[in-house]
Amino acid sequence: MAAPAVPDRLPAAERGSLRIADRVVAKIAAQAAGEVLSNAPGSDLVPPDAAPHASVSVRRNTARLRLALEIGYPSDIGGVCGSVRRHVTSRVEALTGMDVPEVAVEVERLHSAAARRKDEGRVQ
Repeated sequence: MAAPAVPDRLPAAERGSLRIADRVVAKIAAQAAGEVLSNAPGSDLVPPDAAPHASVSVRRNTARLRLALEIGYPSDIGGVCGSVRRHVTSRVEALTGMDVPEVAVEVERLHSAAARRKDEGRVQ
């Protein structure tokens, strides 16, 4: 008995597509931002529960990201934000295959050693 004929495989472009959920892209972006911030100057001043948050808008194969983060101060705020922007863009593009033309970084809060000392000295 002869084996049944196997149909030729369809080219990849004709087999379908993969859609990555927006929340997955946001999670990748937040994780990538955390990777940079954990090594940034003043990272020891930022509480562990102050993880970066990301929101994303995806159209076709393009993701536009908005990141909210907290950083230690004093530091080069622009330099830290630039490093976060470059790393997040690179990681999201590499892991999702999407284009990332925009990463908006918002610093929600600065944590300083002076403020921490001042707060520790108060009695309630």
